[in-house]
Amino acid sequence: MGSGIGLRLRLIKGAALTLVCTTAACAHVGQDQFDTEVAALRAEIEQSTSDSNRRTDAQVAQLEAQLEVQLDQLARGLSALENEFDVTVQRLETAVRFDMPVYFGFDLASLRPEDLPVLERFAGVVDQYYPDALLTVEGFTDASGSAEYNLALGQRRAEAVQQYLVEAENLLPSRVRAVSYGEDTRRLVVPGQGGPEAGWENRRVVVVIEDLDYEPTRSAGAL
Repeated sequence: MGSGIGLRLRLIKGAALTLVCTTAACAHVGQDQFDTEVAALRAEIEQSTSDSNRRTDAQVAQLEAQLEVQLDQLARGLSALENEFDVTVQRLETAVRFDMPVYFGFDLASLRPEDLPVLERFAGVVDQYYPDALLTVEGFTDASGSAEYNLALGQRRAEAVQQYLVEAENLLPSRVRAVSYGEDTRRLVVPGQGGPEAGWENRRVVVVIEDLDYEPTRSAGAL
């Protein structure tokens, strides 16, 4: 499959994401949007193949049917994450952000056992639909402590999730990176809140699927 067709397939997946609502009731792929994208895909296939190697109508129809199945599976997978784990899926211009309920104790960077199921399901969706994408785990803290300390704490939290995805879910180390935003006021869920009791919503991670054309190195590397 040519690079142009591959790009079209990725764009159609992106269109599907925009049609998966943040509530369970409207998690589906819009037929009009699907028909439009498939028509463009058909035209691109026809244009990109030579007269001597042109795909038959049956082959194009088979490709379209496979794509429709994949889109339906993607929509169901995202809907399940939202339903079961209160995950928010946000489509960005060049990435997809998963805001998951993975939280940390006050001044802690260790994963809680109750947060492992959502990470496991997330890894399954990523591995199935975005096998070559780059993942960025973003770590955050509440407003307690110094900005410097919180930047380091947020990094440890991001690295804890990174390590789990690589070691427990077998994602390639070269695909998963960790960054920290610490107590960045622009990204706090509850601005100004912190301490052992308050501000727990801020002590979290966000995982971003980006660079959908990323081709990871297959050799193992350091985290």
